[in-house]
Amino acid sequence: MGCKNCKNSGFRKLNETKKNALKKGIGMVQSYASALASRGFGNKKVEKATKQLRVISCFGNQHVGGVLPPCQHLENSKSVGKHFCGGCGCGDREATWLISEGNEYSKLDHPKLSCPLGMPGFTDYTASEPNEAEEPITRKYYIENMEYTEIQDIPVTVQVKQ
Repeated sequence: MGCKNCKNSGFRKLNETKKNALKKGIGMVQSYASALASRGFGNKKVEKATKQLRVISCFGNQHVGGVLPPCQHLENSKSVGKHFCGGCGCGDREATWLISEGNEYSKLDHPKLSCPLGMPGFTDYTASEPNEAEEPITRKYYIENMEYTEIQDIPVTVQVKQ
């Protein structure tokens, strides 16, 4: 489903910062711990607008009639209808599924969450570089320049305040 299957998508892949294996492993543990801590004791979830940005960053918007393909790291789970990030190293398990059913807690619900590409909506988001605006543009640049109304159209489930 990822960009690797979208050769003619018109979008350029983003390059990740190369890290040695030890630093990447330590960074993954820190990132996971930070995400869990942000959840707190009450299973706090991210706000709707942030989750919508995260869904666009991971899944694109082709599923709602747009032109943005899914992320190059999006992987199908062994569980039908579930997806996980193949770029962060978290693997395919229930706790790492990007979207869950109803009010279940998913990876994209964590208030603090890192992305290996630093995409919009994530805690470690970094703005696109000037060369990302050159054809073919990157997915990050495209998302940064989307109209807010397009982002509002992305369906997500968020925590209801009680």
